[in-house]
Amino acid sequence: MKKFTFFCLGILLLSFSSRGQNSGYVPPKDPLVQQKLAWWQGLKFGLLMHWGAYSQWGVVESWSICPEDEGWTQRHGHGSENYFTYLTNYENLLKTFNPTEFNPDKWAAAAKEAGMRYVVFTTKHHDGFCMFDTHQTDYKITGPECPFHTNPKANVTKEIFSAFHKDGFGIGAYFSKPDWHSSDFWWPYFPPLDRYPNYDEAKYPQRWQRFKDYTYNQIKELLGGEYGKVDILWLDGGWVRPHSPEEIKGHSRWNDDVDMPRIAKMARQLQPGILMVDRSVGGLYENYRTPEQEVPDHVLPYPWETCMTMGTSWSYKPNDTYKPASELIQLLVKIVAFGGNFLLNIGPDGKGDWDPVAYERLKEIGAWMDINSEGIYNTHPMAPYSEGNLFFTQKNDHSAMYAFYVPSPGSDVLPSEIDFSTIHALPDSKIYMLGNKKPLKWKITGDGMTIFIPKSLQKKPPCQYAWALKFQD
Repeated sequence: MKKFTFFCLGILLLSFSSRGQNSGYVPPKDPLVQQKLAWWQGLKFGLLMHWGAYSQWGVVESWSICPEDEGWTQRHGHGSENYFTYLTNYENLLKTFNPTEFNPDKWAAAAKEAGMRYVVFTTKHHDGFCMFDTHQTDYKITGPECPFHTNPKANVTKEIFSAFHKDGFGIGAYFSKPDWHSSDFWWPYFPPLDRYPNYDEAKYPQRWQRFKDYTYNQIKELLGGEYGKVDILWLDGGWVRPHSPEEIKGHSRWNDDVDMPRIAKMARQLQPGILMVDRSVGGLYENYRTPEQEVPDHVLPYPWETCMTMGTSWSYKPNDTYKPASELIQLLVKIVAFGGNFLLNIGPDGKGDWDPVAYERLKEIGAWMDINSEGIYNTHPMAPYSEGNLFFTQKNDHSAMYAFYVPSPGSDVLPSEIDFSTIHALPDSKIYMLGNKKPLKWKITGDGMTIFIPKSLQKKPPCQYAWALKFQD
């Protein structure tokens, strides 16, 4: 193992796993899961897709049928004056869902060009509509009432996984634990009240057991081999979990235990080493954590992944505003520097394709990754992690260290000098800007250093939005 290529003055270098408290995180003990987790942490950049019958309306995924008065649950049009009229119209969307422009090979190619290395697809969201050929319900894209069911690619989950497998991606199955279409979650005898089951599971244990079996059987279908190798079971709906007596006091119907030990045992028998991501629940079945629509401003003491929308919505929204490539690239740099992965969401439309702007963004990201990906993939955080406009990573084999310069908002140019106040390279180190073959001049300045950027690079930099400086012995 090579020595560090620079000195960090006054900073203790610690391994990522030993830094700080783990905030309740339980590291996996299964060696296969440990190996898978290490592999996943090296991938850094992935694609998330929310897609369902709701995409025809361009409304929020599932939440508009949830009878809670939250900002994201608001209903507009489609009979929204009456909840039950709206619910009926929403559930009838399967009768018009015919995404004939669906082409997963096109998605896989665009994601690969962008430098993404794994995909997580919504096989079922909270509304219960299945985007795979489950045998547990006809409320599915392959169901007889859905016009797309006769299409050779009707089992879209299978087609997506197959296309991304061919391009070497890791595969993740998003699966919602709550199912608002199931009569054993929202029992039609009672009106739905909120996101929870609308009956007391303790009072009607047989009904809740049917729901647990339903959930178990659907996950078993996804992992049983028909869909190929699955690396991640990404479980959403963290309110469906065992609750403490204090939490359920006065809310007996909130003890929504779906028996994760049983599910996990089955999952790892069918897919050895599979990562379980029981989101926001903690414990044995949350192998990594998933901060949503945010980037932590420091290194976290456990594996994590920021999941974030490219636009403003998880699901397709007509004329949505997509984040510029500059912002997405800079987010990727910051996330990786703090030890996370970036799972970027794009929502396909009702016809089965992405907005053209999404393809443009991925193409721009890909051009940047062609130059800079070596400082992204298979790296880990490096103290001091960040300093002003600088963000640090190091190769897992310690062969090189990288400092990414991210310009301040409103600026898109390289400065003539880049100053470091807390670190400096070893005297015989060479420093390069990725995409440029000539080493850069630099000097030690007190406890830090200054790297000089020649005018030729300032006028014609190798890329846009962020620049990587590579330190080598």
